[in-house]
Amino acid sequence: MNRLNDILHELGISKVKLAKFLGVSRQMIYNYLELDDINKWPKDKKVLLLNLLGVKSAEDIDKIKVDTDYIVEVESRIETLFENANNQNDFNTEDLYTGLTDDSRKLLANIIDILKEKLEEKNEVNYNTLLYLYHFLQSLENTKELKYLLGYVSKSCGFTKPLEFVFNEEEQFVFESIMYSAMTLYNSRDAVSSNKIAESHKRFVDKIELRREEKIGRTMALNSLKIQALKELGYTSITDTNAVEVYEKINEIEARGSVH
Repeated sequence: MNRLNDILHELGISKVKLAKFLGVSRQMIYNYLELDDINKWPKDKKVLLLNLLGVKSAEDIDKIKVDTDYIVEVESRIETLFENANNQNDFNTEDLYTGLTDDSRKLLANIIDILKEKLEEKNEVNYNTLLYLYHFLQSLENTKELKYLLGYVSKSCGFTKPLEFVFNEEEQFVFESIMYSAMTLYNSRDAVSSNKIAESHKRFVDKIELRREEKIGRTMALNSLKIQALKELGYTSITDTNAVEVYEKINEIEARGSVH
């Protein structure tokens, strides 16, 4: 089970996302992950998990190698399934607060109120801001420094005491110190050479563009492999019942090194 937890973390699949995928509460996910053997999971949930990971048995999980291609493969699979689920429009608002403590319910309600108020204004800036916030939340479990950034903002706005450290104190202390220097530099940017600022931003852009190109390239390659696999198997699309077979065929085609 430790290996499964590691794989989920490397894939960036949060407990909330996994709970939604399996159709259970987040607390139930914690209960499942505390078991010492995946074979002790309910059969239907175990099958869903194995299909998501692209393996046939619990034993195969230990053989999984999480690389960029595998991450793209799983992302594509889970997004397709979520899209199908969303099309069914089966969201039940009564389940929204299920399994939460009183404090957590209150916090979630406050967050929802703010989000709803912003979205009701039908303001493009508000929408894009909250879209970025959604991306931020999606990345929280993969980049611990994002939590330190939230702490910095909370302290800067006076909500939290400056010497309160709820995460890793040493790392949070260093991050806040560097972040303060960066914000000080930003606020005094008129005194900084515009050429240096432009050069720094270009390095940032180049790094992000390289990541995007790599991801697009992997996605295009995966789509080509998927189309070829479906063609060879005689299927028109990937479904819950044929997903494992299709992704095995994709691996076979990739090993052959030929995509037509």
